[in-house]
Amino acid sequence: MGHNNSLFHDAPDIIPEPLRPGVSVSALLQLMGRTSFEARNVFRGARLFQRMVDDGDTIWLGISGAGIAGGMGGMVISLLEAGFIDVICSTGAQVYHDLHFAFDLPVKAISPQTDDDLLRRHGDTRIYDIGIREKETLEAQDELIRLFVRERYSELAAKALSSWEFNRQLGLWAAQRSPHPERSFLVAAAKGSVPVFWDSLSNHSIAMNLARTDLEGYPLLLSSQKDILDSAAISYTAQASGFVEWGGGGPKNFIQQTGPTISQILGIDFEGADRGLQITTAVEREGSLSSCTFSEAVTWGKYRSTGEEKLVQIWGEYSIVFPLLAAFVLNECKPRPAKALSERLPALTQQMLKNR
Repeated sequence: MGHNNSLFHDAPDIIPEPLRPGVSVSALLQLMGRTSFEARNVFRGARLFQRMVDDGDTIWLGISGAGIAGGMGGMVISLLEAGFIDVICSTGAQVYHDLHFAFDLPVKAISPQTDDDLLRRHGDTRIYDIGIREKETLEAQDELIRLFVRERYSELAAKALSSWEFNRQLGLWAAQRSPHPERSFLVAAAKGSVPVFWDSLSNHSIAMNLARTDLEGYPLLLSSQKDILDSAAISYTAQASGFVEWGGGGPKNFIQQTGPTISQILGIDFEGADRGLQITTAVEREGSLSSCTFSEAVTWGKYRSTGEEKLVQIWGEYSIVFPLLAAFVLNECKPRPAKALSERLPALTQQMLKNR
């Protein structure tokens, strides 16, 4: 067989490059993009995130895992302040743990190699290498959640609430009552009118505390139906949508289901989101939602089309990868005005429903 008709002929050459002292994050990622394997893929993800920002996409951030409890909330705050995140879906657990930092409740960096029976006897809990005291942190946080419900009950009980409406009130209350509101992404989101949804209304400590306040005479009604419609309206009315996902699971599915909610359930013409970026260690053949490929998601109407320039899945642990991507867009992109979706969301939902 001849060697003059290589299909690789027009592909870029791989040439070893030196790593210079003092290299910037942007230059490092660009160098990684000229290598191979997941290093090149990380750079592709950084460039995709940059295009989402520069092109004005409505950008969702999906937060799963324990990154916020581990201190990654500061990166989210920086992106919120730059206008690079327009809406968030988080597990309720990470909203709960985020507030530890605002209220100066102890969260410790510990070794994961420990005796868990001994920790339990000492009133210590852990999330891998994150140490949290049961009484000084968890029980104190629980009481603060219940105090918030009691103090803001008249506003909270006035109507059925979506999770983003509850979280907005909680963030604004924490902004006034906590000693360190600057440490909380929930506070930053509330002040910037960025909606924060939960992927579930029940499987976290905030919901557990709402069960107790119900028993104490402060019943609230949270509506998953409102969450579904309001989140769908954000995708439907966006000029373009970009999804950025830490891990997978519930937050990923909550964000991506906005497409089939609109087209399959509501019967409104909609082709799905425009761009997607996921950082995950899951593998496709597990069959879990965490590992649902973007190509597969296209068949569900969650994304408009496949293509490397629009959909990037990075195989990696997000506490390593996401700081690189965040630093890249903060270096390379100009801050942009906030979309302030919380101010407009009820009207956006009505706008979508008029097209049924």
